[in-house]
Amino acid sequence: LPIEYSRWKQEDHRRQDVIIMAPALLILLGATVTLQADLLPDKKFLLLPPVNFTIKTTDLAQVLLRWEPNPDQEERNVKLGYHVKINAPQEEDYETRNTESKRTTILHKGFSASVQTIPWNDHSLPPSSWVSAELKAPPGSPGTSAVNLTCITSTEANTYTHLRPYQVSLHCTWLVGKDAPEDTQYFLYYRYGSWTEECQEYSKDTLQRNTACWFPRTFINSKGRSLLAVYVNGSSKEAVIKPLDQLFALHAIDRVNPPVNVTAEIERTCLTIQWKKPVSPFPIHCFVYEVKIYNTRKGFSQKEKVTTDTFIAIIDDISKYSIQVRAAMSSVCRETGLWSEWSQPIYVGNDEKQPWTEWFPVVLMAVICFLLLMLSLICRICHLWTKLFPPVPAPKSNIKDFFVTINYEKSGSGETDIEVVSYVEEPGFETLEDSVF
Repeated sequence: LPIEYSRWKQEDHRRQDVIIMAPALLILLGATVTLQADLLPDKKFLLLPPVNFTIKTTDLAQVLLRWEPNPDQEERNVKLGYHVKINAPQEEDYETRNTESKRTTILHKGFSASVQTIPWNDHSLPPSSWVSAELKAPPGSPGTSAVNLTCITSTEANTYTHLRPYQVSLHCTWLVGKDAPEDTQYFLYYRYGSWTEECQEYSKDTLQRNTACWFPRTFINSKGRSLLAVYVNGSSKEAVIKPLDQLFALHAIDRVNPPVNVTAEIERTCLTIQWKKPVSPFPIHCFVYEVKIYNTRKGFSQKEKVTTDTFIAIIDDISKYSIQVRAAMSSVCRETGLWSEWSQPIYVGNDEKQPWTEWFPVVLMAVICFLLLMLSLICRICHLWTKLFPPVPAPKSNIKDFFVTINYEKSGSGETDIEVVSYVEEPGFETLEDSVF
């Protein structure tokens, strides 16, 4: 009996455990079936396209795309997203879960886009059909809009406020449209971020039409990465002027300032060049440099690129050199853009020749000595002195006549008359005759 009672007791506990676990198993089984039903694609479940798709201009070169989910879309545990495709002016596509999208783009050629509903995580479901919207190009006569629009920005130290230690200026130029009437007048605006400003300082052509604009101070962030939008419209009594808008990346139009405090020293044959970084909010490691060394004596120029603010070169010490340095942004901090202008040239070395006034006396004395020597040799060889300056005979004296008469009388006593004439000449004539330069 005790053994049977013990067995009965164990079986009773087992029945109770089964009764307790049965509801939990049923709940787990039901959840599994429901989850599988949600995960398995329903062939009858279709995604419907969005509705009320619109495109609206919100600012210069900026549009807002907006749509709404389809109200007839069947409720399922499927996360929905949207595939947006820009058709014009430039093709682009992207995906988003939002029901609106702001885009920065040119608008003078018009704008069109399409959107469709897609499953955000489950790509087994096919997307919906497309819905499209269009923003037409602004009106205007062909060939009247401004052309060849170019812009340049530059950075200067801001002395007006310490909140913005640097200020950015903007200079834009353009050409008049080939079919624009002579009374056409153009006007320029720029937008950076949420700031929009109209130009106040224009340059004009011979017909007094605006062809350039200058902003001494702008709201452009010199370290920013947003696109700069520039818009040029016009007016005329003879035609409707078509507007022009254009987008600029700051790194592509930013003219870096040249390096400052450029110095150069020569020690024997070692040339050391140093400088400081340009006026810019970017730190020193954000710049690359190019050094130009011009040998004025040989007419030879060399250029070297460096990443530091010092350059050392071996040169000859008998030439004069012109030194210039320019800078550009390094790709470490921003995309490489325009080179700066060359710094003002500085000159080192010395190739100055001795002035002619110092050499003239020496050369003159040497020439005189040479000519005198040559003249002396010619006179010695050709006896030119005696030919040019023959000796002058001394006047006859009574004493000399007396001696001549006596000698003649004595010689005449012989058989044959022999005339012997003796002259007693002064010593000075002999000396003069025998002397030569």
